[in-house]
Amino acid sequence: MKEIRIKVNGVEQLSRAAQQFIREVPLDRVIAFYGQMGAGKTTFIRAICEALNVPEVVTSPTFALVYEYSYGTDKKIFHFDFYRINKIEEAYDLGYDEYFYSGETCLVEWPEKVESLLPEDVVRVYIDVLNEQDREIRVKFG
Repeated sequence: MKEIRIKVNGVEQLSRAAQQFIREVPLDRVIAFYGQMGAGKTTFIRAICEALNVPEVVTSPTFALVYEYSYGTDKKIFHFDFYRINKIEEAYDLGYDEYFYSGETCLVEWPEKVESLLPEDVVRVYIDVLNEQDREIRVKFG
């Protein structure tokens, strides 16, 4: 399993980190973001979307569960936040499989809630809080 590590020393380095992430991670799949509350999952996803020139405002889909963004000429990003689901059936009701197996980018916050539904080729991103300003982003994919 391949792993890359990206150090982020303050928010001013988020753009650089997002550019590196885009260069090294295949975007045509499900990318699961793990980290404690306040670790910066949504902030990093916003930086990735900005680096891809997504024109929409990127916010966490906490209540909607999924937002759709576009980039390039015909590419899509599906941004999920499963924090508020109480049972896995809610992901079934959402039609998660149509998104996860679409070949488009799926960025998933709180994937722990739907772990059994994640595809085999999922990219796992762990955001570790080092201190108030600094993070280490560990990306694992095979």
